[in-house]
Amino acid sequence: MSRANEYLPIDGNPADDLVIPMTDDQRERLDLSERFIPGPGGAPDVRVLVYRPKGAAETLPVLLHLHGGAFCFMHPENFAGMEAGFALDLRCVVVSVDYRLAPAHPFPAGPEDCYAALLWTVASAVELGIDPGRLVVTGGSAGGALSAALCLMTRDRGGPKIAYQGLMMPVLDDRLHQPSHKQAETSEGFSGTAAIGMWLHYLGEDYDREQTSPYAAPARAHDLTGLPPTFIQTNGLDPLRDEGVEFALRLMAEGIDVELYNAPGTYHGADPLDPRTAAQAYRVYGEALGAALQRGG
Repeated sequence: MSRANEYLPIDGNPADDLVIPMTDDQRERLDLSERFIPGPGGAPDVRVLVYRPKGAAETLPVLLHLHGGAFCFMHPENFAGMEAGFALDLRCVVVSVDYRLAPAHPFPAGPEDCYAALLWTVASAVELGIDPGRLVVTGGSAGGALSAALCLMTRDRGGPKIAYQGLMMPVLDDRLHQPSHKQAETSEGFSGTAAIGMWLHYLGEDYDREQTSPYAAPARAHDLTGLPPTFIQTNGLDPLRDEGVEFALRLMAEGIDVELYNAPGTYHGADPLDPRTAAQAYRVYGEALGAALQRGG
């Protein structure tokens, strides 16, 4: 068994069975399409799912959603009900990216696929009926890492402007040195131990961790200037809690508008001890995305 699998087995992981399905009502109220768009140079096409409210004649804002799953698990279908809810409740077009997964496709495959999807989304604005000036990127867990990385890549490459980033329980730092990692070493759901395996799968066991790219671990970025306004949710019982809080504070120190909510009594990927704070976190997150989509940048 590989060292990575000792910490996070990739065969038969229960994350693949976690599904938020669409309801019949959501299906009836949405135009749904599957596209295969040009991938990064020399790489396969990238599959995306597009959700648009039926009968929406106006130009809509767009939400680029990058799913979670420790970089190794799940696909957009695992989050279909949530993405459909975004499209209907926030009245926007949702583009969900089926990026390549580790360990078969380690870094940088995932963020490069997401960057290709961003470029396609903006280039297809007329076809999709979207306003690229109101483009928000969001994701949870590994999707939070990819969202933050995408903002860094776009800034550094002079790519399309991203108006806002929404990061839920984001993976940000491969060094795993914060107190929350030790506190949640064997916690319910996603644990500090699993985080060790996640990074080994994503980066590769022979990756030079002294030179970790900020496009893999955004907390490694020395310069956070020029990034968009940000929402960050952390969970009190999550090994990733402290890296999310630290990232928020660093963004604030650069004068970037940040909304930070920590949900105490809440795990990462397990039923919360305090359902009230978990529900409030999701409500605040949705309100932040909705306001950003309408406001744009």
